[in-house]
Amino acid sequence: MSEKIKPKTLPGFMELLPTEQILFNKMKKIIEESYQKYGFMPLNTPIIEDASVLLAKAGGETEKQIYRFQKGDNDLALRFDLTVPLAKYVTEYYDKLSFPFRRYQIGKVYRGEKPQKGRYRELYQCDIDIIGDGKLSIINDAEIPSVIYNTFKNLGFQDFTICINNRKILNGFFLELDLKDKAQEILRIIDKIEKIGSENVKNELLDIVKEKQVESIMEFIKIEGSNDEKIQKLEKMNIKNEVFIEGLEELKQVAKFIEMFGVPEDNFKIDLTIARGLDYYTGTVYETFLNKYKNLGSICSGGRYDNLTEYYSDRKMPGVGISIGLTRLFYILTENNLIKTENENILDVLVISMTEDYDVCAKTATELRKSGLNVQINVEDQKIVKKFKSADKIHVKNVIIIGEDEVKNEVVTLKDMISGEQETLKLKDAINKIKNR
Repeated sequence: MSEKIKPKTLPGFMELLPTEQILFNKMKKIIEESYQKYGFMPLNTPIIEDASVLLAKAGGETEKQIYRFQKGDNDLALRFDLTVPLAKYVTEYYDKLSFPFRRYQIGKVYRGEKPQKGRYRELYQCDIDIIGDGKLSIINDAEIPSVIYNTFKNLGFQDFTICINNRKILNGFFLELDLKDKAQEILRIIDKIEKIGSENVKNELLDIVKEKQVESIMEFIKIEGSNDEKIQKLEKMNIKNEVFIEGLEELKQVAKFIEMFGVPEDNFKIDLTIARGLDYYTGTVYETFLNKYKNLGSICSGGRYDNLTEYYSDRKMPGVGISIGLTRLFYILTENNLIKTENENILDVLVISMTEDYDVCAKTATELRKSGLNVQINVEDQKIVKKFKSADKIHVKNVIIIGEDEVKNEVVTLKDMISGEQETLKLKDAINKIKNR
């Protein structure tokens, strides 16, 4: 007899029990419906692409993490994110699309990074992007937080904050300090402030810039007050740099229209520490935090980028978008007991047959399904006790029992598994009772 292979799931890949998967799917559906409400069109690009397409924008750590392989003469790779495939898509189908092009995509991406708690090699991303042709109104940047706000409200969250900033303000400020060449490095350090704290950020900055410049940077990113007060303090700095002035004007417009799109000020704030580490963000940037669990990190992030298709076309196609890492979000919410999965079920009714004549059982299940109910049957040769234990295990509320008496009298017995109540009814009455519970 051959030796059995021990079943195991690769590290960095999430597998869920059915009750957990049901809750995961519910969250995915809520996000999708929220995106659709704002007019975002569905898109589904291939998981596998030509490696030259996916690697056009890659570099450094990203390139190291891309899964790449040969199949015959083809050099292939698994998509690392949903943004690069979007860039390929809008370039390839440019003549067939209407701009601004609004799309959402919910799908798996693959990253060959070291797996750890909450970090996966296979993960679901839920993205929206608005792509312009040549230009894109700043008003779109203000609508994105409205999508974030309504999505997380629909997911059942109340106490969260969408933090916004503008990279031009930061870049202009660094130009004023004569730190243009070090701006990207400084932004990456600032972006870590929630993870490592102010003191460690200050120490890292001291390794690359002068102490007086560090003091100016730390004072700048710690500007406090309401959104209006922060804007007023930025204006009073009287910085003449054009990039800074442009970024500040954009930030004012975005903050103004975020309120018009119905986002309460309790749920969004200007945060000058938000920089987003990725280089391609050029204007507005977003990070979203659960207020009581900021240590969990951002649960939704993104921003404005100037030219989505620069590696595939000479056309200037600015865009703005966000991404929710659903796999990671689901993990941190369940790990911290912020959502529970023990009673999740898609079943409305379990039909148990207590006779060897399964005709009535099959017909009953069919009628129940025709009425719009989700139905499972149990026709196995088991004792009634075991069948009810099975019903308990799958957390089904309604059980219809069909025995010899039920067949003879053309009725069914309906049992409420929560209260224990049971009664004998005509099938149509049982259906009405189940639907009205």
